[in-house]
Amino acid sequence: MITKKKVSIILLAAAVLVAGTLLTVYLLRTAQTNSAMNLTAEPMGACCHTADINRAVLDLLDFSDEQEFEFARRGLIAIPDFREILDDDGNVVWSFAAFDFVVDTLAPDTANPSLWRHTQLNQIHGLFEVTEGIYQVRGFCCANLTLIAGENGWIIFDPLKSIETARTALAFANEHLGERSVSAVVISHTHVDHFGGIRGVISEENIETTPIIVPEHFERYAVSENVYAGVAMGRRAFYMYGMGIVPGPMGRLAIGIGLGVPHGTISYLPPNDWITYTGEVRVVDGIEMVFQMTPGTEAPAAMNTWFPAKNALWMAENCSGTMHNLYTLRGAQVRDGNAWAYHLMESVTLFAADADVLFAAHNWPRWGNGHISEYLINTAAIYKFINDQTLLYINQGFTSGEIAHMIRLPESLEQLWYTRPYYGTLQHNSRAVYQRFMGWYDGNPVNLHPLPPSEFAERMVEYLGCVDRVMELAWRDFERGYFQWVAQITNILVFADPTNMEARLLCAAALEQLGYQAESGIWRAAYLTGAMELRYGVYPTDNNASGDLVRAMQPTMVFDYLGIRINSVAAGDLNFRANVNLIGGGEYLLTMRAGVLLYQRNTQAVDADVTLTLPVQLVWTLLAPEGLGSDHIEIEGNKELFASMYQFMGEFDSWFNIIEP
Repeated sequence: MITKKKVSIILLAAAVLVAGTLLTVYLLRTAQTNSAMNLTAEPMGACCHTADINRAVLDLLDFSDEQEFEFARRGLIAIPDFREILDDDGNVVWSFAAFDFVVDTLAPDTANPSLWRHTQLNQIHGLFEVTEGIYQVRGFCCANLTLIAGENGWIIFDPLKSIETARTALAFANEHLGERSVSAVVISHTHVDHFGGIRGVISEENIETTPIIVPEHFERYAVSENVYAGVAMGRRAFYMYGMGIVPGPMGRLAIGIGLGVPHGTISYLPPNDWITYTGEVRVVDGIEMVFQMTPGTEAPAAMNTWFPAKNALWMAENCSGTMHNLYTLRGAQVRDGNAWAYHLMESVTLFAADADVLFAAHNWPRWGNGHISEYLINTAAIYKFINDQTLLYINQGFTSGEIAHMIRLPESLEQLWYTRPYYGTLQHNSRAVYQRFMGWYDGNPVNLHPLPPSEFAERMVEYLGCVDRVMELAWRDFERGYFQWVAQITNILVFADPTNMEARLLCAAALEQLGYQAESGIWRAAYLTGAMELRYGVYPTDNNASGDLVRAMQPTMVFDYLGIRINSVAAGDLNFRANVNLIGGGEYLLTMRAGVLLYQRNTQAVDADVTLTLPVQLVWTLLAPEGLGSDHIEIEGNKELFASMYQFMGEFDSWFNIIEP
């Protein structure tokens, strides 16, 4: 007899099969799911344990405190009457309506009430006045578009992540404030959500004449971070930001620094003005700006800005109304909590006594001199606490995992809304401090060279014996609320046998409960993305990049990336030397030794196998073999030997598995 339940499962399986996202064997196993476990391909709601944990948050924090809402609404000038931002092909890049479900509603059992509240705050969007002559367009991206009214035009700070969102935000501001040209762009730091939309605010004819002001070393970090490990970071960002999760009470909520990451076209323009020291001044379009260098904080190259005529302090992403990441889940260099705290306290010394308003690249501004000082000091205390307390535990012999379960903020800091873990968390930030000082090794020689995950899982299953018995115990523990353990043990079963659909669904169900409980938006996103891929497989989406970052690579970066892309094991017998003469960019010697690409600057080899001459601005074309056949390059010598390295280029799969082998 075919029940309604079986019909729904079959229909869902058919839909997924059409989409090409699950193997046939997965679908067959879904239909045979153990009904006693109540596991289906549909996500589960919140169980009683999750509901109890979320309700306890209401007693932990003061939900009657409305100051964050007052700050988030203050200065509102206009709300967009359009509900979506589209690209040139009519695709939705950003939706204002996607999070309407949080407006004037209480948190459901499937959401941490604190994160729900933070999502409500981020849904307050539109054009705002920060103070006289300073405006922000908020809610058009995960970042804010900030506009400073100069004598003749706008000085724009951090032009969002995509061309489409930046262009729309600027047009919206001009509609309500009066049409102005862009007189300069200031980019506070090296992350793509702060510069990717630059071609949306600077027209093609004004690229050469518009000042683009950045902190020292901006190019090195902005390009290298987004290219060297760009494929892997992009895949992990899909988890971190929940880019495949539909917003909703059981879906994605705010991610700590905004409602989400927009789609759209990422662009890049080379800077033409660099800030190199704290106290350096620029007067642009009649506006005086004093800069504070903050390396080692949220980004390796970053800066704050003081506007003395307005008593206004721009804190970039160094102070954003949430606990931030010392280590970001998408992958990046570990940040220095001690340096972060130092630079925040330096901001107190330099600017706090005179500051009437503090505004930033994410979330909403803060007003009031006394509040601003407390805000800066308390935020500094968070990062200093994580750094120092982790080191205390390290020196007492505790490991990274142990410390992550031990550490807890002092109560006075824990109660502050603007230091809650909506983005970073105590748990993964303490692990970052451990990694910074101690590395990946915990000192136990058993862990010097552990088995790879799949082999470990296979041997573990062999030792466990009966998989059905393991599943019975896991379901029992699920009903007891031991969701982390259930996720771990069932994921071992998945790595041992990816076709075990019962293990996949129970692991997914456990991850969903962890996601519903999470106060961190990015933890929720990661848990729910893992659950989604266990249930339905991987849904590839397009990464709409303009190619600007690759074309902006300096010669050494191009040579580095060539080396990264070469499979040196396969190319182990390849050896040559190549002179590279870059017109307008100097001389280089490339040495291929046993499949490893090395380079030297300001030198050439008389007996080089091949010599290449090309304009420095086209050096990026060497990343593909087609570049050797273009008219802009001259080649003398053994062209075939040099070209042979391209056959050893490794393949990059942008959608590699994460939650399964």
